[in-house]
Amino acid sequence: MKILVAADARWVREQVRAALVGRGQEVVEVTRGQDVLYAVSEHKPDLVVLDLQIGNMGGIAVAIDLHLEEAAGRLPHVPILLLLDREADRFLARRAAAEAELVKPVEPGTLRRTVRRLVGDDAGQRSFRPMASERADVE
Repeated sequence: MKILVAADARWVREQVRAALVGRGQEVVEVTRGQDVLYAVSEHKPDLVVLDLQIGNMGGIAVAIDLHLEEAAGRLPHVPILLLLDREADRFLARRAAAEAELVKPVEPGTLRRTVRRLVGDDAGQRSFRPMASERADVE
């Protein structure tokens, strides 16, 4: 499984990497929002994790851009997980049509479970079935 993480804050990238790196998993990092489209095209990730606050192009704008590129047939569909700063940002994540959102800081187990639901245990087996107790985090 390959995961693309876009965040300018090192601690966010490190938190995601620490929670997700393991056998058969690769984490690719970018620090600028405008680099995400190229990275998706180049690395073909199974999931894109976007920090809401990327200095020059926020996670919402990047998510919208990814959806537009997909609609135009220039990029394949890639599930998006948005990392939010506060609960009130969930509205923005829904407007950007992200498949899931979590509020930072994220507990590693919650991050792993969310990624598994978005991508599946095997990258070719995508499944997104939120558990009732966590539905608020992923809808």
